[in-house]
Amino acid sequence: MTPAEPALNTYPAAADDTELPDYVRELELAAHYLPEAQRQQLRRAWAVGAAAHAGQTRKSGEPYITHPVAVAKVLAEQGLDIETLIAAILHDTIEDTPVTRECLSTEFGPTVAELVDGVTKLDKLQFRDRQEAAAESFRKMLLAMARDLRVILIKLADRLHNMRTLGAQSMEARQRIALETLEIYAPIAQRLGMNLIKAELQDLGFRAMHPWRHAVIEKRIRTQPVVRRESLVQIEAHLAQRLAKEKLPHRLISRVKSPWSIYTKMHNEHKSFNQVMDVFGFRVVVKNVPDCYHALGVVHSAYKPLDGRFRDFIAIPKANGYQSLHTVLFGPYGSPVEVQIRTEDMDLVAERGIAAHWSYKHGGEGPNSAQSRAHSWIANLVESQRATGSSLEFLENVKVDLFPDEVYLFTPKGDILSLPRNSTALDFAYAVHTDVGNRAVAARVDGKLVPLRTKLASGQRVEIITAKSSSPKPQWLEFVVSGKARTSIRQQLKQLEHEDAVQLGHRMLDRALESLETSLDRTPALRLEAYLSENRYPRLEALLADIALGNRMPNQVALALAREAPGKSRGRAIDRPRLPEDKILITGSERGVISFANCCLPLPGDEIMGYHTAGRGIVVHRLDCPNVADYRKSPDRWVSIGWDRQVSGDFAAALRIEVDNRPGSLAQVAAAIAEAESNIDRVEYLERDANIAVMRFAIEVHDRRHLADVMRRVRRLTVVLGVQRM
Repeated sequence: MTPAEPALNTYPAAADDTELPDYVRELELAAHYLPEAQRQQLRRAWAVGAAAHAGQTRKSGEPYITHPVAVAKVLAEQGLDIETLIAAILHDTIEDTPVTRECLSTEFGPTVAELVDGVTKLDKLQFRDRQEAAAESFRKMLLAMARDLRVILIKLADRLHNMRTLGAQSMEARQRIALETLEIYAPIAQRLGMNLIKAELQDLGFRAMHPWRHAVIEKRIRTQPVVRRESLVQIEAHLAQRLAKEKLPHRLISRVKSPWSIYTKMHNEHKSFNQVMDVFGFRVVVKNVPDCYHALGVVHSAYKPLDGRFRDFIAIPKANGYQSLHTVLFGPYGSPVEVQIRTEDMDLVAERGIAAHWSYKHGGEGPNSAQSRAHSWIANLVESQRATGSSLEFLENVKVDLFPDEVYLFTPKGDILSLPRNSTALDFAYAVHTDVGNRAVAARVDGKLVPLRTKLASGQRVEIITAKSSSPKPQWLEFVVSGKARTSIRQQLKQLEHEDAVQLGHRMLDRALESLETSLDRTPALRLEAYLSENRYPRLEALLADIALGNRMPNQVALALAREAPGKSRGRAIDRPRLPEDKILITGSERGVISFANCCLPLPGDEIMGYHTAGRGIVVHRLDCPNVADYRKSPDRWVSIGWDRQVSGDFAAALRIEVDNRPGSLAQVAAAIAEAESNIDRVEYLERDANIAVMRFAIEVHDRRHLADVMRRVRRLTVVLGVQRM
């Protein structure tokens, strides 16, 4: 029997109300919607938790059990079910006490045990630093969320209570926890539609990060001018009167901006406090959807709407299930009046998000519900985390997807996809399916052909054009914004790089074995397996990739595999002073295993050699490169290479151009280079005086012939005194 089991059996739930501490009574008051039998279970959970945490205190000096009970109270205020409340009370028992998951499962059921385990942090794993530990903890939390969304509700409530009691922490800890709250937990709450919790997390995080700024803004809000307060009352009365005349049952609420929303608006939009506060906000809550549009007509007849400021989130809900009509009116005092119109159901979902699913059962299971949208989002994140190499990379991708601003786009079939702000056609392709993204070549936006890097706007109809021969390009990472697209591209590029490395390594090893009068095909299988095992390679492909990347020399591997080759041949392989005649032919598209030296910028058509560099693979130089003399000292690292017949892609080149130093010279040279269909990467002045300017143009060309064409066009210019390849 484990030490935990007596804890569960020895402490029965307190039955007498006089024995209950105040914090437990507050929990029961918040959980008034539960039947009596379930409230008894809550007391039982408290008794078990109190016994398990006996002797433990918080930094404030309070008994530790007050924290998990307060977390359960936050969830009870959201109307959560009994299993979630019990799990909240016991959420730290597995981590911090002898209580085991099996004990919890026996006493309170497997669901509670699963929820507690999902929330438990990773204290048993060793990480390089705190940042990696937090990222890995987040990854585990996500996987638990995928099994049961209530895990994230407990985690958010846990974070909210920790933020409410942050004062006991050191200044450094307060700053770190507040930053994590603002970057991760508040956006997650928003993504799940839980606006009440999101707003409080943001406000508490802002107060902890910038206490002085928070205090100043809060004081300014409290001491609003009397004129503004009177204006607010006048507008509210006018709107209420117009709605009543139309016999529309409604609730009209004036909205007050939070210090955080004021601060972010001032910071991001470079506005003054008065400019931000000079906006009146109201919410109209009605019975049903037709009444929403009726109310919209009423408010538009009361005050003129501002052009282009109407948004219909009822017809096209936000990604977190949020639904409402948004409009901005031109108010009587020259100030904008922001109005949100929604039903009671929508208002509940807007405030509680996925938590509303457990407290409000009407129509909560449709495809647009907060619940189903949250499941869809988390399923995409789970798919993404399987493909990412590290927890930190995964966490960065999640942060990208937590940006609140979204664009809503239509597929050719009329389905709606939501993507982060500034998403491109390529992001859309990956949102449809990973294979569609990997094979994408162009897109049609509203019937017009556009490149994949085109940014999309809400309401556009997007169709992706694919080709079987297409594959992801490294440049794609420069313009995609969604986490899924970034992860998928990186994963596919790694796969393509690995395949290229295996092919190149195979050719290099075969060449080395040929010099020993054997080949990979003729190498005995047992000898090959022994070599792989001895050097800890799981497969031959891993060895070949390592050779291509310069981590193993092909000659040394060949010697080890051809141990029975004649000694004379072995000596020739090691001491051979010149490159073999047969060259490895390259196309220039080998990803990650062949790079082109910046010192000489080789182009297709140049005489070239390769130098085998650890971790970088083969670095290609021109044979007339000044650095080649140094590389002759390591002949075993030389690789005999040449250009294949079919070479594709753009290659870097540099031109030294001398011109008359007069206005317009640079523009003429740039235009000539563009006419030759070459891109300019960078321009810099090498020398400059009153008469002459010498510039270095870094450009992209296809081969030597293309470069010669560029140079010819530039030489024809009257302002050009000389052109030279660098």
